[in-house]
Amino acid sequence: MNGHRTEGRRWPLLALAAVAALSIAGVAISAGVGTETAPPPTADSAASEDAPIAVPVMRKPKLTLEQAREDAEALGRPLTVVSLTFDDGTANQWTAVETLNRLAMPATFYVPSGHVDGPDALTLGQLRAMEAAGHEIGGHTVNHADLVAATPDEAVRQICDDRSRLLDWGFDARSFAYPFARSTPAVQDAVRDCGYSSGRLLGALQSPTTCLDCPPVEDLVPAAPFALRALAQVETSWTLEDFQAAVLRAEQTGGWTQITFHNVCASGCEIGVTPAVFEQFTTWLAARHATHGTAVLTVGDVIGAPTGPAVIGPADPPTTADANAVRNPGFEEDTGGLPSCWMLGGYGGNAAVHDFVSPGRTGGVAARVRVSDYEDGDAKWLQRFDLGECSPSVEPGARYDLGSWYTATGATQFSVYLRNDRGAWQYWTSSSWFPRSSSYRLATWTTPPVPDGYDAISFGLNVFHDGELVVDDVSLRLRADAEGSDADAADERVDVAGGVEVHGETEADRARRAGG
Repeated sequence: MNGHRTEGRRWPLLALAAVAALSIAGVAISAGVGTETAPPPTADSAASEDAPIAVPVMRKPKLTLEQAREDAEALGRPLTVVSLTFDDGTANQWTAVETLNRLAMPATFYVPSGHVDGPDALTLGQLRAMEAAGHEIGGHTVNHADLVAATPDEAVRQICDDRSRLLDWGFDARSFAYPFARSTPAVQDAVRDCGYSSGRLLGALQSPTTCLDCPPVEDLVPAAPFALRALAQVETSWTLEDFQAAVLRAEQTGGWTQITFHNVCASGCEIGVTPAVFEQFTTWLAARHATHGTAVLTVGDVIGAPTGPAVIGPADPPTTADANAVRNPGFEEDTGGLPSCWMLGGYGGNAAVHDFVSPGRTGGVAARVRVSDYEDGDAKWLQRFDLGECSPSVEPGARYDLGSWYTATGATQFSVYLRNDRGAWQYWTSSSWFPRSSSYRLATWTTPPVPDGYDAISFGLNVFHDGELVVDDVSLRLRADAEGSDADAADERVDVAGGVEVHGETEADRARRAGG
């Protein structure tokens, strides 16, 4: 097992925006920034006091598939439909929204609902402004989960609960995209059963450098709507000519092509397109409707199914006083370089390496964190942020006993995170200090009562200096013998002040799990 270098933030900057006004001239939203010293508003709260930002609304009537077909027939052309789709809800996609709105060009945005309002993510206010402007907001799981690697119950929770949250926010939530473009027939069935009308994969259509013998288009009435074929994801190397060639290939026969973007930035981001190339391409594409009948439609408008009711996923198992609720507490179960149900945590300015030592306290391995070049922040192992496969459930008002055996070259403490009732994770609190120890020592701490609105926990001992920490045999149990009255418990409550944390699984994490 190899170490991994990671840097992050405990208190992420939280960009907040909310719809302030709707008019035929535009949608006005307010944008604000959270700080480390004041709790930021929740995603459902009002906008900040900053001056509104005008976002123009598409001024012409939204094109339908039927009208697009008539327009193409009038030109003597086969109908070609292009869907511009955006994965992951990254904040820099807002640049694309402004361009698309100027061109009256709708797009589909696949958003992990648990990342909304997180660092470098779109805000709920922005998503509502986008929907009001004619864009489609689709599902991408709550935590950007690898649905193939997840347990069946976790996969259903990730899909169904994500859609339920999007519906609660007022979005139609008809279309879904598989994180990492990974699915199975069972996962596709879950997408259907959770109420979506389509599920999009990637890479099964001819693309600039891949799948060169594949067909250029998907059928306008897809044979497998829950395994939609699309181009490979847009890579940073794609040129304006690559985008244009994809459309020109589709126009030769007619049909449907989906182009999938992740980042929109001038430089320094992965799997991205520059704002300049994006504007050049979409301006070129917009003109082709009049000359070639090529239409730009959202995925939901191509499929055309109505919005179905919400479906709630299975409940995660409760945490009791009788059994350890931490999955894989000794780090013994390995999935391709990462221990099952654990993730790399940390923030701030430091160089952290997460790896393992052998033997462990009671088994073959224990987990280690080594920190150097420390300026601020910390590093740690945490239970994976998810919807119940790995993160233990908690109940508001209850207290929990945390435990972990450790060795450390300096003082350490538990960092504790909670999952709110919309599936997003936030930093909650930290324990008292535990001393350095050259031999295994048990750290134990009882949490304050869990605040209302939170239903799961993740925690871990941390390193906040140059040095080393080894942890093993981690535990969590409900404190069944809590003493004191309700008033006493209220006095001890600790509110959640941290912003939304984004720790969805990355391509690199998935590759390690798969042994790649």
